[in-house]
Amino acid sequence: MSIRVAFAGTPEFARVALERLHAAGFTIPLVLTQPDRPAGRGMKLQASPVKQFAQAQGIAVAQPRSLRLDGKYPDEAEVARAALQAAAPDVLVVAAYGLILPPWVLDWPRLGCLNIHASLLPRWRGAAPIHRAIEAGDAETGVTIMQMDAGLDTGDMLLIERLPIGPRATTATLHDELAALGAG
Repeated sequence: MSIRVAFAGTPEFARVALERLHAAGFTIPLVLTQPDRPAGRGMKLQASPVKQFAQAQGIAVAQPRSLRLDGKYPDEAEVARAALQAAAPDVLVVAAYGLILPPWVLDWPRLGCLNIHASLLPRWRGAAPIHRAIEAGDAETGVTIMQMDAGLDTGDMLLIERLPIGPRATTATLHDELAALGAG
């Protein structure tokens, strides 16, 4: 039996993980990503790196502005819920998605939701952990794979991979190293 992996992510960091899951042969019935955003000189709508990869592979994509059924965009959340239920994933892998997952999402997949977080938790929870590690002068960082719960990066840590921060490291170089490490 193949594990069905739904994926939630948006930027390049997440695309690397999605590409690796796809290359490993997992069945990926659905990708959740942020809505297209204006970008470039003409401020034309541009799909996220995750959406671009998913579409190139023929993977279904949902782009709700919110997943809260009682929030500002309940119709979009309901459409996403129907898509997730139809996809019937065993697990939801999350990497830099950009939305807080409400309880109905966390509880849906039978194996729960796993987050690929670009820091050694609990040191840098939340957004911009790569920037924070460099700004703080940390000697090392890494990737934490965690079982998600209702808190912000507070679930059980399942795997930690460490990475030294070299003296010439930048957020860009560290980003690329951590994306590859997290995808692995």
